[in-house]
Amino acid sequence: MIVLRVWGGGRMWREMGFVLSGLLLSLPAFVLSLLGIVSVALSVVVFGLALLAGVLALARLMPRYFRLFARRLLAHDWPDPPPLPGTTRRARIVALFGDATAWRALTYFFLRFPLICVGAYGTVIALGLGTMGLTYPVWWFLLPAELGFDGRSWPASWWVAAQGAALLLALPWFLRLVVWADGALARGLLWPGRAARRIAQLEAGRAALQQDATALMRRVERDLHDGTQARLVSLGLTLARIEHRSADDAVRALAADARGTVTEALAELRDIVRGLHPPALDDGLEVALSTLAGRSAVPASVIVDLPRRPPDETASAVYFAVAELLTNIARHSGATRAAIAVHEQGRWLELTVTDDGHGGAAPTPPVPTPTGPAPPTSAPPVPAPPRPAPPVPTPTGLVPPALSALQARPASQVPPAPHATPVQPTAHAVPAQPAPTGAGPGGAGRAAGSAGTGLAGLARRAAALDGRLEVDSPVGGPTTVTMLLPRKD
Repeated sequence: MIVLRVWGGGRMWREMGFVLSGLLLSLPAFVLSLLGIVSVALSVVVFGLALLAGVLALARLMPRYFRLFARRLLAHDWPDPPPLPGTTRRARIVALFGDATAWRALTYFFLRFPLICVGAYGTVIALGLGTMGLTYPVWWFLLPAELGFDGRSWPASWWVAAQGAALLLALPWFLRLVVWADGALARGLLWPGRAARRIAQLEAGRAALQQDATALMRRVERDLHDGTQARLVSLGLTLARIEHRSADDAVRALAADARGTVTEALAELRDIVRGLHPPALDDGLEVALSTLAGRSAVPASVIVDLPRRPPDETASAVYFAVAELLTNIARHSGATRAAIAVHEQGRWLELTVTDDGHGGAAPTPPVPTPTGPAPPTSAPPVPAPPRPAPPVPTPTGLVPPALSALQARPASQVPPAPHATPVQPTAHAVPAQPAPTGAGPGGAGRAAGSAGTGLAGLARRAAALDGRLEVDSPVGGPTTVTMLLPRKD
């Protein structure tokens, strides 16, 4: 029964197909590993380095075909390797030489070829000799003269049949041994390390939290727009009717004052709604950025070249970044033109905002110490509002302050981008000073205590999405601010 169950099930045949078909992939992979050894020896010259880079690039790609066969035939799978660091082709080529994934893949190719050769050879021999031995008594009976046996060799033919049956019985366990050894090699060499797998799990969890936060913001925005805002409008109309129908001057004055309060509340509510989720993003990123450019005090052109729509959290980050940069261009740069461009660069989404202003933009330096003297600020004095207003989310926020708990990581724990210095919050009273000339779109004239605004705030928000901010703003201009965000769709 065991023999029938092993041979009658599909597992043995799938493993046999995996081993025999694996020989077709293992041969070119083994040649690639040998070529890698040769290219390492030739790496003292430029040709050898170029050859080694090509070998390592292929070594990163070939495991996906091994995984395809393993998934189809054995239902085995393993995670994708982490992408190469760097946003430019040159940076990724340089990263190839130190990429542990490619070197481990070459080692896997080199060790797998002899294993699969032994497995395929043993499978063919066991099938051939086992089948011939098992049927040997039949052939002895039909063709005794051709086989060279006389009547006294009849027991010997059954001994050969027993040997053939033993080979066929051992074949399934031999295949399982080969497949297990290949799986052990794949787990040790093709799978990411424990730390890499943990990082991938954390990134997936953070991405899920960001998506949930974006969905929650859209739901809150819809509820505020369809519910609270509609009730405030109705209240304003009711107060207007009271104001026009009442004959008592005191009542009319109170109604007018209340209607003014409702109007202010509606304006603040609209600001909150726009900070949560700009309605223009529902029509696409290009439409939303064109709307921002049309409302900008500085004429701006918009070019969006994306083959597919980015995720909502990425689109929101780009929108708020452009809103912040356009505002700072109008306030500080002295520019007459600005240009906004969004396109894909490999696995990155790249936002570039350029202006022809005076240049010299840079993130505000951090506060020296919590107890030291307050750093000067270049932000112009802002008059106090006549009445307190609820906090409104800043354009740079991916998640508003009221919903910041839903972010995967607080902004204070996000490492700064390479080209941006984070702005540390301070409790000191900061005196206002005139804004320096030459501040580009980064808004270098931001208050040091305004964490989450200006270039430093944009850098932290980009880092929260595993991106970064780069600033190129020589004195005299022009200024170019580039935000790079990974594509995770």
